[in-house]
Amino acid sequence: MAADPTLVSESISGKLVHFPVTFFAVIMGLAGLTLATHRFALSFGISGAVGLEYVLTAITILTFLAVCAVYLFKGIRHPHAVAAEWNHPVRIAFFPAITIGGLLIAATLLPLSRTTAHLLWIISATAHLAVTLGVVAAWISARPFEQAHLTPAWFIPAVGNVLVPIAGARLGYMEVSWFFFSVGMLFWLVFLTLVFNRLIFHNPIAERLLPTLVILIAPPSAGFIAWLQINGGDVDTVARLLYYSALMFVLVTLTQIRKLVKLPFAMSWWAYSFPVAAFTIASGLFATATGALFQQAVMLVAYLVLWSIIIVLIARTVGAMRRDEICRPDG
Repeated sequence: MAADPTLVSESISGKLVHFPVTFFAVIMGLAGLTLATHRFALSFGISGAVGLEYVLTAITILTFLAVCAVYLFKGIRHPHAVAAEWNHPVRIAFFPAITIGGLLIAATLLPLSRTTAHLLWIISATAHLAVTLGVVAAWISARPFEQAHLTPAWFIPAVGNVLVPIAGARLGYMEVSWFFFSVGMLFWLVFLTLVFNRLIFHNPIAERLLPTLVILIAPPSAGFIAWLQINGGDVDTVARLLYYSALMFVLVTLTQIRKLVKLPFAMSWWAYSFPVAAFTIASGLFATATGALFQQAVMLVAYLVLWSIIIVLIARTVGAMRRDEICRPDG
């Protein structure tokens, strides 16, 4: 019996209106895996990984284009739904993930096509500044925010600023890179204080948002990578401060691992991926710059963990989509 076209259309429209901006965290994870694979190949001299890098880059770009197309279509068909996400006290922090995806893809393209990477970086960096200003303006507006709304997801705009120098410094935009790095580090320190105040003195984070705890690893890891780019690759005092801060947050996350793995699957699980990727890259850069065997071993373990996380996330996401558990109303 043929399906009723009207019902099919209504079903698609219903899923579209609930297509979340948090889907862009998938791009961050895939791009992070691509960059980590590049660093892993360089650190261990694996020339055969170049083909894998190309495949991962292609998958990341295609996924990014697909998610952008769907979300753009959502904005055209259901602008009120996009506005509702922008006005949501938690989801607003995920809008910079869109431009972060562009920045990360620019970094993955840099060894392949400098011209394409350059153009994408300019667009993404400019857009990220605009989105960051919009988010900050919303945060300090008359809109009422409560402690319960504050999660490590609020680090995402700061992380995006810190990521700008990764390709920007290599493209020659040193002062621009310093600007974004400074802004990112400033917001990281501000929100680090606020988030820990919320974690210690207020009610626990809602279960479905607990995966965002892993985001604590991302700012110092990305900060370390960016610092090396704008500081000539020297692992100095600042670099060590950032790297070992990231390592400490990895250890803090491990104290919560039993709780995290028992959570029911949600798209917020993708928050596990990029922070691990950033720490993997940071460990590889540290090992390359200093010849430290400890960081090299840490990178190997982190890279294997990253692949395990990505495989599980893809499998769980596909399974949830097949069971119609994604793109549904909250609650």
